[in-house]
Amino acid sequence: MICGVDEAGKGSVLGPMVVAAVGISSEEVLSECELKDSKLLSPRVRERIYAIIRKRFQVATLRIDAHEIDEIRKGMTMNACVARAHAQVIDILLPSVAYVDACDVNAFRYADMVKSHLAQRCEIISEHHADQTFKVVSAASIVAKVTRDRAIKALSKKYGEIGSGYPSDPVTIAFLSAYIDEHKQPPPIARISWKTITAMLGKKQQSQLSDFF
Repeated sequence: MICGVDEAGKGSVLGPMVVAAVGISSEEVLSECELKDSKLLSPRVRERIYAIIRKRFQVATLRIDAHEIDEIRKGMTMNACVARAHAQVIDILLPSVAYVDACDVNAFRYADMVKSHLAQRCEIISEHHADQTFKVVSAASIVAKVTRDRAIKALSKKYGEIGSGYPSDPVTIAFLSAYIDEHKQPPPIARISWKTITAMLGKKQQSQLSDFF
């Protein structure tokens, strides 16, 4: 078996990161799927391909929620966190070769990071933009993206409109600001170790102090 591994939500300030691995016998079995990097597909197309992947191939997913990421980052970098998560889903499928989307500027170093967390031996092929180069990584990208989108949708039902969860999304920032104003603390679904949160809290504290002068 070979497998592809990718994640969704690494840089998000709200919600989980989802890591996915898809195992196949060869890339030829993916020829009928319209596989691309998940970001290049519409939500409807992603959902359709996701259903096909789930039905035909072996899939492993790992969800790491915001509070877990905050705790993990006390002991390791975010890149190390992703590498360990990549290794965990690889160990579930037990492939002979795994293609991973490198989360480090040095793709070879990232391969070594993943290998250091593996419980079983596996050849790691690490490349930047692997989700655009290898169809099996594109498949993993779609699984991770759809799984995370569903998680964000569920959180939106509980908390109201939260946007995509990324710091670049004005809807996400507006939600965070309003929540902090009302509750005097970030929501439980926020990664409080993110600079987005610390900067926002600092700015609000300064604003409150200025009211006294």
